[in-house]
Amino acid sequence: MLSDAGVVPDPEQWLDRVSAATLEALRRRGEAVAGELTEDVPELATKIPYRPDRKWGGELGASTRVLFQLSAEGTIVRGRPRGSWLSSQYRWSAMDDWVELPDPDLDEDGIRAELVRRYLDRFGPVTETDLVWWTGWTKTWVRKGLAAIGSLEVTLDDGATGYVLDDFEAGSDTPSSVALLPGLDATVMGWKEREWYLGAHGAPLFDRNGNAGPTVWVDGRVVGGWGQRPDGEVVWRLLEDVGREHGFGIEAKAAALTEWLDGAVLATRFPSPLQRELDGRG
Repeated sequence: MLSDAGVVPDPEQWLDRVSAATLEALRRRGEAVAGELTEDVPELATKIPYRPDRKWGGELGASTRVLFQLSAEGTIVRGRPRGSWLSSQYRWSAMDDWVELPDPDLDEDGIRAELVRRYLDRFGPVTETDLVWWTGWTKTWVRKGLAAIGSLEVTLDDGATGYVLDDFEAGSDTPSSVALLPGLDATVMGWKEREWYLGAHGAPLFDRNGNAGPTVWVDGRVVGGWGQRPDGEVVWRLLEDVGREHGFGIEAKAAALTEWLDGAVLATRFPSPLQRELDGRG
């Protein structure tokens, strides 16, 4: 972006220098928001033009990209919001101030295997397609990770092959449940192949870029969506019949969430079509 915009003479050198200065300033402060770091590192205020050929083009502050780059590299971490818990301004801290960093010489295959193990522990059974999509890896890397952790193959309801950990207990009984999950929740976004829990409800519950809005769940399946009115009341709509008893359960969950939010209205960055209708936004 710096090269295309031509705003600095040597983009690579500029980025290295500004990134190092930003990290140094953050260590001095302990934690800081972008505006505070810009006071210490004036170059963060540099404006970067983007896509002037598009109506949605404009200018972007360098602080946004530099901080996101440092975060992606694992150097800094986004902490608590500034102000209330609904604030979209966050404080940043050095990563090693929050957690003990791993040995940089760790074996990459071992790291991939551990990530696969953790994913299967939370989301198994999963398909190879799920893993390739979730990690962004090649099939070769995914298969090496599955082999390294000794995963087990299982046959899914549609006949496809799934993978689980050794200690997976198939067929365990679970009580009936009702849940209202927020937008972008890891549960609804955790699998590439979602038909088994999402059914045909994707269009009203996901935006055009694949971001999930708030969802209503019954017994491990998505059955509807929810939103908020301007006064903070949680409202919901079913996309399939779930029976009277579950309807009462959803109503109770919505009332409890309304009370817990206590008038706070969540600002959703990627609202789903159904959420827009429920919120009165179209």
